[in-house]
Order: sequence, then C-alpha cells, then structure tokens
Amino acid sequence: MLYLLPLAAALLLVVLVASVPVSRRVDLLLSWVALPLFGDYVSSESPRKSRQVSRLRAAHVGETHRIYASRTLLLSGLAGVVGSVVGVYAAAWLLELFAVSEPALRATLPPALRFLSPLANLSRVTPVGLFVILLFASATIGSLLAFGTYWGRWTYLNQLASARASKIEASLPRTIAFTYALSRSGMPFPKVLEALARNEDIYGEAAREVGVTVRDMDTFSTDVLTALRRMARRTPSDGLEEFSENLASVLGSGRNLSSFLNAQYERYREEAEAQQQQYLELVSTFAEIYVTALVAGPLFLITVLVVIGLVIENTLTLTRVVGYLGIPLGSLAFGVYVDSLTQKEQAVGTLEREELEASAAAQTETAATDRTAATADGGVTEHAGNRDRLAAYDRVQWLRRWLDEPLESVLHRPEVSLLLTLPLGLGWILARSIPIPLGPSALQTLDHPFLEAAIVVFAVYALLYETHKYRRRRIEEATPDFLDRMASVNEAGLTVVESLERVSRSELGAIEENVKRTWRDVRWGGDTQTAFRRLAIRARARMVSQAVVLITNAMRASGNIAPVLRIAADEAQDTRRLRRARRQEMLTYLLVIYISVFVFLGIIAALTVAFIPAVATAGQATSPTTGTVSGIPGLSLGGADVPTEAYQLLFFHVSAIQAACSGLIAGKLAEGGIEDGLKHATVLLTITYVAFAMLV
Repeated sequence: MLYLLPLAAALLLVVLVASVPVSRRVDLLLSWVALPLFGDYVSSESPRKSRQVSRLRAAHVGETHRIYASRTLLLSGLAGVVGSVVGVYAAAWLLELFAVSEPALRATLPPALRFLSPLANLSRVTPVGLFVILLFASATIGSLLAFGTYWGRWTYLNQLASARASKIEASLPRTIAFTYALSRSGMPFPKVLEALARNEDIYGEAAREVGVTVRDMDTFSTDVLTALRRMARRTPSDGLEEFSENLASVLGSGRNLSSFLNAQYERYREEAEAQQQQYLELVSTFAEIYVTALVAGPLFLITVLVVIGLVIENTLTLTRVVGYLGIPLGSLAFGVYVDSLTQKEQAVGTLEREELEASAAAQTETAATDRTAATADGGVTEHAGNRDRLAAYDRVQWLRRWLDEPLESVLHRPEVSLLLTLPLGLGWILARSIPIPLGPSALQTLDHPFLEAAIVVFAVYALLYETHKYRRRRIEEATPDFLDRMASVNEAGLTVVESLERVSRSELGAIEENVKRTWRDVRWGGDTQTAFRRLAIRARARMVSQAVVLITNAMRASGNIAPVLRIAADEAQDTRRLRRARRQEMLTYLLVIYISVFVFLGIIAALTVAFIPAVATAGQATSPTTGTVSGIPGLSLGGADVPTEAYQLLFFHVSAIQAACSGLIAGKLAEGGIEDGLKHATVLLTITYVAFAMLV
C-alpha cells in the first residue's frame, strides 16, 4: 500500500485547498505561505501588474494585488504538483489496462477500432521507455492543471467584473434618480453621495461603487472631482464611467448640476423603455429556442428511438439517457445561460427591521455618550445586570419576533417551509414505498409517492412565495398614487406632517392601512423619519423602500420635499407601467410553453396507450421462422418480447421531468426567477400525474 502514499498526499492537498472558503485558518495559512515565496516577485511594476490591478478593482475583490497574485501562483504550483502525481498513476493505470496481447485486443475491438490494437505493445516497454512515458504523462497533466489554475483565477476576475457591470447598469437609472432628487432638495452633493452609499441594499451595485468613492473622500481627504474620476477609471460599467466623467466635468466647470442631472434622468427614463423592448425580444427568442430545442427536440428524438427500438434494435438505454440526462442537463444549461444575460427585476433589497433598530441603537448610544460627558467627576455607575439582560434579550430577539408574526416571517422567507415539507415528503415516500396489492404495475413503487411529495413541496413553497409577491405587488401598484398625492399636497404649501395627515384620510388602495399606521406613529409623538422607515419595513416592497429613503434624506436638507416626491412618484409610475407591459407581453410566450408541454404529454400518452401495446400485440404474432409479423408483409420486429412496463415507466418519468423543467424555465423567462416558475411546475406536474394515473 506504500505506493499509494503520493496519491494520498495529493488528495490531502486538494482537500486542504478546497477548505479555504470555509476555514479562516486555512485561508490565512495559504497567504502565510504564498507571500514569502512570491510576494517580492509579484510586487515588481509591469504592464501586466497594472492590468491585474484594474481587474481586481473592477471585480471588487477584498484582497490586495500582492496577496491575490501570490496566492494564484501558489495555487497554480499546488495544482501542478497534484496533476503530476495524478499523471503518473493515470499512465500506470493505462499501461495495466492495455496489458493484453495484440491478437487478443484485435479480436476484442470492433472492426472500425482495430487500428488501436498496437497499443497492446505498451505492456512490453523497457524501463527507460517506462520512465519516459510516466515523465511525459506527469509533466503534461501537471502543466495543464497549473496553467489552467493560473488562467482560471484571473479569468474569474473578468467574470466577476462583467457580472458587476450588469448589476451596475441595472441599478444606474434608480441611482441617477436618487441623486437628482436629493440635489433638487438642496442637499450638498458630497452629502448626496454619502446618503447613496448608506443605502447600498436599496440602490444596488451602483451605490456600492459610489460607497468606495465616499470612503476615498472621507479616509484620504480626496476632493470630489478626483474621487469621481477615479471611480470612472475603476468601474467596469460603461454607463457609470460615462456618467462619472460627465459629472466631474460639470462640477469642475461650474455648470448647473440640477440641469445636468435632470437631463441624465430624462435620458435614462427614455432608455428604460427601449431596454425593456430589447429585453422582451431577447426573452421571446429564448422561449422559441427552448420550445424548439428542449421540448420538441427531445420529443422527436424519443419518438424515433422508440420506433427504432421496437422495430429494429433495442434503444431503451439510449432513450433513458435522453430522458434522464439530456432534458434536465439541457434545461439547467439553458437556465444558467439565460440568467447570465438577463436580470431578475427584484435585484435589490428592502429596508429591514434590523436597520431601523441599528439606527435607533446608534442614536441611543450617542445620547448616552452625551449624558456621560456631562456627568460629574464621580463617574458613571455601571449596571452589569442590566447589560446582561439586554444581551440575553438580543440573543433571543429573532425568536420573539418570529413568534410575534409567524405568518409574516414565513411569507417573507418561504424557504422556511422546506424544513417542514421536505421531512413530511420523505416520510410519505417511505410510507408509500411498500408495494400496494393492486396489481403488478411497475409504477406502484417510489414513482407515484415521489411525484406526490414533489407536488406538495412545490405547491406549499409556491403558495407562500406567490402570496407574498401578490401582497408586495399590490402595495407597489398603489405606491405611485400615494407619492403623487403627497407631492400635490406638499406643493400646495403644507408641511410634511400635514401632508401625511391629509393623505392618510384618502383612499390609497393596498398601502392605505400602512399609511394610516404611519400617521398614527407621528400623531402619538413618533419621529417622522422613523415613522416613514417603519412604513417601508411593514410594506417590504422595493418601490416603497426607495421612496422612503428619498423622503427621509430630503427631509434632513429641507422641509420642501415636493420636488423629491414628484420625482419618486414619476419613477414609481414608470416602473409600474413598464412592469405591466412586460407582464402582458410575456403572457403569450408563457402560453406557448404550456401548449408545447401539453403536446409533449399528448404524444407520450399516445405512445404509451396505443402504439407500444399495438406493437407488443403484433410482436406476439411474429412468425418464428421468418421474423415477420403475420398478416403484415415486410414488417419485422427486433424481438417479440416488448418491455411494455419499462417503456411506461420511462415515459412517466420523462413526462414528469419535462413538466418540472418547463415550468421552472417558464417562470425564469416570464418573471425573471426560478422560484417564479414553481407554480407553473406544480400545475404541469399535477396534470402529468393525473394523466398517467388515468391512462396507466
């Protein structure tokens, strides 16, 4: 067993490197080894280093170039060592595999591959030749892994930068609207950037890019023009680069900032419609490709294979490969590709309760510090018991919040339902796995119970997800009217509090109850900004969170927030209009996918119920001497024994796989997320289950 020690050491290296993402100690150990070995080499200035530094900055990697480059070289070296060891064992295995005589190998191979029979001579190589073969295999595989690791590490940065560029482009219109609105309120521009950086969760990757600029100004005392130009050079987004350069030019030349931002805001409003039209055309093309390549294509292939298998030669194994591997892997690859080219609409977050509590805690701490500073020299008495009780309360606060609103917590995070439905589904499968004495059908094993459990798991998750989405959508549908009325009342001369009181007495649709509660918070002595933030937390809607962030930041600059409200209302109105147009446009392609799945199911059902039983019956009448079907001249079967139950089981599985994959892809194309397709998958799986339960 000693000859396996090098292979065991190589596997240990692989496990050690694979544990880096989950082990902080291993991660530090890797840097501790890499820096002394390669730190000085990668620190030298060169054009290659400049390009690598630009990649790191564009990808927002939290490592310096010296650390990342050193770790890359170390990982490449380790990959080369592992590949060299594996190459030796692979070459030895091949030599042992071909340790047969040339005549025996020639007799075993089919005629088309008999030219490979001289490979049997590898078993009679000399020690020098054996050393050369092992050295060549070791060097080849080791070099490929080493250069592949080095290339992959730097290529991965390009992929990260490209993904960030797409996210920045998607959030840039909202970012420009935020900047324009706060500049209209009278807030100084550096403060506008700080407000944007504080709301990264709401305004996405563009706000994160601005956050780096703000830290550059705060930490290194960089002026705003230099910081903006650095952001233009650093960002992977062409749109943000152009906007930053133009913005720096406007600030440097002394032109009117509001006019420039207004022009940019109007420009992106116009581009939003064009981008959505391009997106719809792209999605429609994807829908047609999916129906052709992954619904009609497998159906045609399966039909041809079944006919060939029943008439000429058994193709059941190849049909299983198409159904069990081809359809799901093809759908997975298609979904990943679509996800790389499109973005889900709900790409950013909302205000959460933790943010409000953290803000309140910071204010309390500041007030306590002020009181402590004003205390006499006798000091401040510390209450350790109170601190311990507060710490214990903080540890169980999440459980108390969940117990206070269990339904809201589950609706907000439907994945929690899997903790209940998955064990129940597994129990149902185990309970139903014992064959029921209803006949010798092959489907009465794990197939029906598994599909029943999958339908229930999908249905519960989809119900919770769609309920929360429907509630959020109704609130967002009513948000533009609420903001428009607030803007109109504030433009009439009323204060923010008076505007809120006036609007809370009107009909506002789904957001009405939340607005009334916000007014009660203010009427009972609550802070107006905190009351608005509580409105966003209760609504759990992105549109409301963006509007609240705008309003609360504008209130700090001026009491006249009518321009900000008007901009927020216009943006919300545009978002609602574009969303409705997208939903109506995608309904057609959603129906196309449904119809294609029904056609798939219909043809599979026809093969199951009519074609295969007819062929099996005809096979029983096959002439034992001629091999032809009696009464049908010229028709011969590959065998009289047709595996009817095997085909029925295969068609049942393939139909269920196609229904699930088509439902998930339909949700991805129509609404942007795989979880949006769970309802379609549930419907299609249920139809498939009922159809086969009635037919088989």
